[in-house]
Amino acid sequence: MILDPSGPSIALGGILLDKLAPLIDGVMPEFELEAANSEGAVWALEDGSRFTLRLSQDRLTLGLSAFDGEKRLSAIGLRIGQVFNVRQYLRNGYMSWDGSYFVQPDTAREVVASDPAIASGYAMTALLPHDGAGAVVLGFLRHDRFQSRFTFDFASGPLSINVETLIDRKPLQGEIRAEPLALFHGDAVEPALRQWAETVAANAPIPPRIPERRITGWSSWYNLYASLDEPVLLDHLDAAARFRDAYRVPFDIFQIDDGFTPEMGDWLDFRPQFPQGIAPVMRAAVAKGFTPGLWIAPFMVGNRSRLFSEHPDWVVRSRADGMPLAPMTFYGEFRWHKRSEEYYVLDITHPGAEAYMRKVFRTWAKDWGCGYFKADFLHLGSTYGPDEAIWHQADLTRIEIWMRMIRLIREEIGDALLLCCGSPLWAPVGYTDAMRIGRDVGVSWTGHYSAQSLLRDQTARNFGNGLLWQSDPDCILLRERFHHLDDNQIRSLAHFAGLTGGVVMTSDHLDEVSEERKQLLAESLGGGRPFQCSFPELGRSDLHYEIGTYPNGKPMAVATADPVLVQRAPTPSGATVVNVFNTGDLPATRLMPEGHGEGPSAQTDAGRDQFLNLAPYQSLQIVLDD
Repeated sequence: MILDPSGPSIALGGILLDKLAPLIDGVMPEFELEAANSEGAVWALEDGSRFTLRLSQDRLTLGLSAFDGEKRLSAIGLRIGQVFNVRQYLRNGYMSWDGSYFVQPDTAREVVASDPAIASGYAMTALLPHDGAGAVVLGFLRHDRFQSRFTFDFASGPLSINVETLIDRKPLQGEIRAEPLALFHGDAVEPALRQWAETVAANAPIPPRIPERRITGWSSWYNLYASLDEPVLLDHLDAAARFRDAYRVPFDIFQIDDGFTPEMGDWLDFRPQFPQGIAPVMRAAVAKGFTPGLWIAPFMVGNRSRLFSEHPDWVVRSRADGMPLAPMTFYGEFRWHKRSEEYYVLDITHPGAEAYMRKVFRTWAKDWGCGYFKADFLHLGSTYGPDEAIWHQADLTRIEIWMRMIRLIREEIGDALLLCCGSPLWAPVGYTDAMRIGRDVGVSWTGHYSAQSLLRDQTARNFGNGLLWQSDPDCILLRERFHHLDDNQIRSLAHFAGLTGGVVMTSDHLDEVSEERKQLLAESLGGGRPFQCSFPELGRSDLHYEIGTYPNGKPMAVATADPVLVQRAPTPSGATVVNVFNTGDLPATRLMPEGHGEGPSAQTDAGRDQFLNLAPYQSLQIVLDD
């Protein structure tokens, strides 16, 4: 890595980061380059302060100093005015559902104005060169103090990137430092991403929690949704136990995913369908040999909830009008199985709200016996900065606020398993055991909540599995009815999820699915030990774009690429299985020469240079003897 003081610029891995400059509150201030050498640069700003960049090995640090009194910045960062020789960049979403995928600026230029989401990212990026291999990774080291943001601009010229730490107007004196960044080149894309994940793990305030056993079992949501009661749950529990015992497979969790509380926020109350509460079902699960689990959305408060009625001061208020912020509204026929029309954000900085949530998690864990917690919609606690929201306690960053909740949860549940969903991906490292890394799987192949979008996000976020948390690719659908997936799609999704090496759950009644589908689930569960898979083709396919629509009707950039995914995973015997998965709606053919290596190839039992003919949505698994 070379820092050229004349730019100043940094050359690394065939990519040039040029015209480096200070970025304060999202804009470049008036400045004069005061000093620059191979180890950094200093800019004198018009207000007399100094902006400093330091480069040491593979670390980049930024800071603002020499100012009088107190400063309340929105953000501090680095403007990379021109980035040369980038074929694609990784647009890394902030939380579970907002997508991570590669973007190809040369072909996306015509659609970026319609869908600016492809030009914004968080935490890190990977830059892939036009020529040469591997990736240049630029990513923040810590995520528990500030949110970080990347903005890519290529609509009308060369690619430029803004890299920012959001200070959220936290009052600081003497010096303001951005979160340090890792900057390095890796010879291959996914190993480079894993290297960044290892760096995040090493810099986290506490070590990652990586379960020694895969999180597996049954969850109610994708079959029963909110239509459940105690007899229905006990019936599914019996079926889950019969499946586990018949196939002798790891199948440990029995989780009730929503549907037992009357309103969001009333976490200690029950719907009429549960006159005895939920504890009897939890005890029944334990008696059957399962770890009982529950779903909660700790930042959500319904406007019809008893919690809001009794404590309206426990929700976050809008700075614009003082009314409760309502990030989710349901004004029409669909009310999410509740009475509430609006959903507010719990103000965890309020002592009363904090005490209440501590009581909730303590009760669930100690009194009800919950051993597995799925905490959902967690992003709501970090969505709003100080310009939009009024919190009870001021002068905290949005991530400092968010961390209060995740620390509270871990303190109250002890060593119980925790899955974060709809969550910031990197902030809970060390507190969560598992992380949803894509959208809900849904019941169709295409669309916003679909298998197609799930697969895209899984491949681009797979690198964190086993290093930061156990990844959750969402539930496997097994039932033969009540969805829009064909047999190839069902089988391929199950194999894909099983070979990711992380969480494997299903929601179906296991007495009502065929023996073939039960066997498919048993195969997907494996031996119970977690592992890491890899996607050796990640970032290789050229991307082409057209305009589609988001569910809200806004334009969406839709990328088309090579539909064939190649996935490698270890087997319990020490061999390697290669999963070749045609995700497209047309047949595909792939050559499978010896050893697979860096391309879509493998050695089959029938000999070398075999052709694989894949039907639409079909996947084939080839075992290599390593």
